[in-house]
Amino acid sequence: MEISSSFVGSRLKDYDTEVTWRNTMNYAASIGDNNPYYFDDERESGVIAPPAFSVALTWPISERIWNYIEAPDFPKEIIATQVHYTEHLNFHRPVKPGDKLKIRGRIAAILPHKAGTHIVIRFDAVDREDAPVFTEHIGAMMRGVRCTDEGRGEEDLPKVPGLSGDSATIWETAIPIDSLAPFVYDGCTNIFFPIHTSVRFAHAVGLPGIILQGTATLAYALREITNKEAGGDPFGLKSVYCRFTGMVLPGTTIRVRLIKKSNSSGGTDLFFVVLNAEDRRAISSGYVRLEK
Repeated sequence: MEISSSFVGSRLKDYDTEVTWRNTMNYAASIGDNNPYYFDDERESGVIAPPAFSVALTWPISERIWNYIEAPDFPKEIIATQVHYTEHLNFHRPVKPGDKLKIRGRIAAILPHKAGTHIVIRFDAVDREDAPVFTEHIGAMMRGVRCTDEGRGEEDLPKVPGLSGDSATIWETAIPIDSLAPFVYDGCTNIFFPIHTSVRFAHAVGLPGIILQGTATLAYALREITNKEAGGDPFGLKSVYCRFTGMVLPGTTIRVRLIKKSNSSGGTDLFFVVLNAEDRRAISSGYVRLEK
């Protein structure tokens, strides 16, 4: 199977969604995040959604992406080869219950990779006034799919500071992953894919068993970073990036490790990894931008 980068710029059909307090609270509950910003509806400004909740809003598009790409000759057969590889979120303001959002999408980049082809889709969520709420760049690795040219779009992807110089463990938190965690996350977020809930399906595709959703692993990391580096205030999170590079099996323990922090341009750059039970990186190149 193969694809060319000529599809860069192809648009996706718009998707409209409304956010409810049940959606946002269930997401926070699915990762054990009892931050009052997400649950105390007597707060003067009300509750908001956890930052990682954004991925649940775009999932209905990603889940049936072949119905949304407005390019009739896009090789839809390659979609079956995809795995979630990269995630980048920019937060223009927090998502909150009552929001009516329109999500617009387009193919932002198609790039050759040693493992296949890296395809990045950009989602822009706007509110009823057409004001930006969040921007997501979600990257899929199309395993074994050949890119027929040198690729396009890399220059338009968000720039993420690289980890330069020395790094060391600043803090580390161990998080036990309950055997039911993938099912709870599935049910509370509606992010459904059978490798996370069906042992039979997971074995059929060569996995040792069901695995935790990558976005759940990221959400756990953001929970710890928000609490430890932002004093529990999610309004400070402006940008998040990571690569998903390893599996997390339910019934094991992950370790969220902050490895560097630096101040720049009125904010703080945080670099982190998440290690699985085999001491391998389930999340690599983790980056969070905090601003006051």
